[in-house]
Amino acid sequence: MTLRVERDEATGVALVTLDRERRHNAIDLDTAADLAALWRELRHDEDVRAVVVTGAGTAAFCTGIDRSVEVAQPPSPYSVDDPLIAVGPKANDLWKPVVAAVNGMACGGAFYLLGEAEFIVSSTTATYFDPHTSYGMVSAYEAVYMAQRMPFGEVARMSLMGTAERLSARRAYEIGLVSELAEPGELLEAALRSARTLAGFPTRAVQGTVRALWSAKRAALQQALDQAPALIALGNLPPERQADLFGARRSGEAPRLR
Repeated sequence: MTLRVERDEATGVALVTLDRERRHNAIDLDTAADLAALWRELRHDEDVRAVVVTGAGTAAFCTGIDRSVEVAQPPSPYSVDDPLIAVGPKANDLWKPVVAAVNGMACGGAFYLLGEAEFIVSSTTATYFDPHTSYGMVSAYEAVYMAQRMPFGEVARMSLMGTAERLSARRAYEIGLVSELAEPGELLEAALRSARTLAGFPTRAVQGTVRALWSAKRAALQQALDQAPALIALGNLPPERQADLFGARRSGEAPRLR
């Protein structure tokens, strides 16, 4: 299995861990399917009233799509088969609160998960960045999700600057992307503490509030996501050229941390 799921019946909290530490918790097709299935399963588990999602190890929360994944794309520029489209809880109709505990790097496709969490608790050593443009790829879904959580100038800079810069945990907290900072050894307990509080409140009231919060921005979010397939199809370089840029970047200069 590519996920570890630990349910605490006493508190009503499930801890979901992306368990591909050697791959920096990148999401392959099996992980994507496992995540979608898990969120839908948790809809029916009355013993789980709140969720914490994190990544194994300390190097990365998630580094997006595993670059070994190959997905054949339709020939039309108006259609894109995105393997990460359903990895988030809201995409699977789960309205129980989800707290993200971010350890290490969170980049690219990680924003599908972070974009559908209620709030983020971050390690002080975590970093956030979006590598798409550096590799000749359009940041569409990722940029749209983050535009719901960050000031426009900040998400524009992160989306456009690619691998040249990384957003520090402190800066992410200052702009409101992150709601709480914790030292690395205290991260998980900080996230679980919030989840336990949420799980202890009346379930229908909590889920109704989650749904109300998302309804405030869901129409605009869906309209923006609908534009993503065409933008990706029109703007992405061919996969082999992306691979060339990825290989060259690995030996390049270190990113600036801000």
